[in-house]
Parts: sequence; structure tokens; C-alpha cells
Amino acid sequence: MTDVLNAYVRNDFGKGAARSLRRDGKTPAVIYGRGSAPVHVAVDSHELTKILRKKVSSLEVVVEGKNHIVTPRDIQIDPVRRFVEHVDLVVVTAAEAATIARDAAEAHAAADAAANKAAEDAANKAAARTARQAEAEAAGTSDAAADASSEDSAE
Repeated sequence: MTDVLNAYVRNDFGKGAARSLRRDGKTPAVIYGRGSAPVHVAVDSHELTKILRKKVSSLEVVVEGKNHIVTPRDIQIDPVRRFVEHVDLVVVTAAEAATIARDAAEAHAAADAAANKAAEDAANKAAARTARQAEAEAAGTSDAAADASSEDSAE
């Protein structure tokens, strides 16, 4: 959890205020949880996007000198321009942050392993098809006949 995000409290709310923040390169956010009152903040859009793209599970937000360990709960993204419009951040303890980070690391490792297996399976399938086509060319048959004969033999 080395990611630190500086934020400042915002006092104006609504669509117009949010648009004004976004025009200035800020993203509206809310920090809530652990029995504390919600804190409406604005964070730098570029820094937030950089942090969220790193598959971060928890981060530290500094608001008026006070540190909050948070995890993103809801991230609203503009469907056309693909930038973060708003983010809800939930306060967590350091132990919860460690558990969330461990679970996220396991999930990312499993996803990477599945992607690698799929890529390997695709490569094997392409190699088998190339071998069938080479055999068909050597035998003097067309690709369609070779594919049909391999499908008949598979049944």
C-alpha cells in the first residue's frame, strides 16, 4: 500500500460543481465507513487514474493532514471518454487492507494463469491445424477436404 493520494474537502455539491471539478482536472469522491461521517473530497484525476490502473486494492488518502486507508467500492466511468467520473472510497483497517491485497493478488494470479493456459491452448490448436494442412498438401488434397476428414475422424 505505497500509493498515496492527496485530496481536499469540497463544500459544493451537485452536477454543476462536479462538472467544474472535472474541468479543473479533479474527480469528485466520497470517503465513508467505519462509523464516521462521509467526507466529500476532490482528487487529482490523473493521479487517481494512474493508481487505479495498477490493480490496486487499497490506498492511502490524505485529507487535511489526516490519513485514511481506503479501498475503492464504486468507480463510475464515462462510457464514451473512458475517464473516472466519481469514486466511492470505503475506510478499512490495516488488517483488512492486507487481507484485501492478498485476495486480490491471488485473484490476479489465477486470472493470469487462465490467460496463459488459453494462449497455450490456442497455440496448440493452431499448430495442429498447420500440421493437418501440411499433411493435406503432401497428400494432394485441398484444405476443405483435410478439415472434413479430420472432423470425421474426431467423431
